[in-house]
Amino acid sequence: MKKALVIGWLCILCMAIGGIFWYNDYVYSLPTPVPANYQSVANGKHIDIPSQLKFSNHKPVFLHFFNPDCPCSRFNIAHFKTLVKEYGNQANFAVILMTDKYYTAAQVKQKFNIDVPVVIDATLAVKCGVYSTPQAVLLNTGGNLYYRGNYNSSRYCTNAKTEYARMALTALLQNSQPIAFNPLALKAYGCSLPGCKK
Repeated sequence: MKKALVIGWLCILCMAIGGIFWYNDYVYSLPTPVPANYQSVANGKHIDIPSQLKFSNHKPVFLHFFNPDCPCSRFNIAHFKTLVKEYGNQANFAVILMTDKYYTAAQVKQKFNIDVPVVIDATLAVKCGVYSTPQAVLLNTGGNLYYRGNYNSSRYCTNAKTEYARMALTALLQNSQPIAFNPLALKAYGCSLPGCKK
């Protein structure tokens, strides 16, 4: 009798844990709610970047909107670092920190082992039309918006066929026209920005 009771409790516990994982996966698969005051920014619009991101070369700029408190951002950081490693000589990369908590650029660099500029500037999200993290923004050499969207259709960035940010960066470096991506690339997924209201 005790053995059956223990097995029953273990089954219930396993189902509860499985349900929690399923629920969390489901929640993060939903699009991020668009804030009521959201203003869309069209591709081709010139984006004024802050003075601390004025690069001395004429390479494209890849902005990574990142919130260290967002699970989706943490899942994504390894993929972002892979892009930096592969394309760091061809494009300028920067992390745009989006959080209500106090972090210094040095803390973020050390904690996540990032070797690119880290900027704390919430106005840059508005300029680029970003309202969730993680999001990638790619500016061409003239500072015009080329791509704003997701890194991947998979929250763990494991689907090589839907590496949207990589595809956009490759197309830009090859001087191609912007790619016509499907809605999974352009509809924001992840965590709402601090201050955004659902």
